[in-house]
Amino acid sequence: MERVWGAGAVLVALVVLGAPPAAGEELSGVFQQMAKAECHFINSTERVRYVERQIYNQEQFAHFDSDVGNYLGDTPYGEIQARYYNSQPQYVQYKRAAVDRCQHNYELSTRFLVERR
Repeated sequence: MERVWGAGAVLVALVVLGAPPAAGEELSGVFQQMAKAECHFINSTERVRYVERQIYNQEQFAHFDSDVGNYLGDTPYGEIQARYYNSQPQYVQYKRAAVDRCQHNYELSTRFLVERR
């Protein structure tokens, strides 16, 4: 228990005295970037829609929609990213094939989730 108190005292002393960050660099804020993929099933697997959302700091800046077939920008920065993603034909083709992966995964999980009743 003494070690915890000692470490806490050192931390408080460093904060109070305003110790500079490591290597004299300023600390940056916390930023979050994520991609969220969704498979929408309409009428079982008769119609499948794949949507991937690109999000930075809780703001969607670009998204891929399988109905459109390529990336669309939602912000000025997202338009730049969408042009970059769309300029890579193999990457866009991989995203277009995600509809087939959604169908395949749905058919695999149906045996365990739906027909199990």
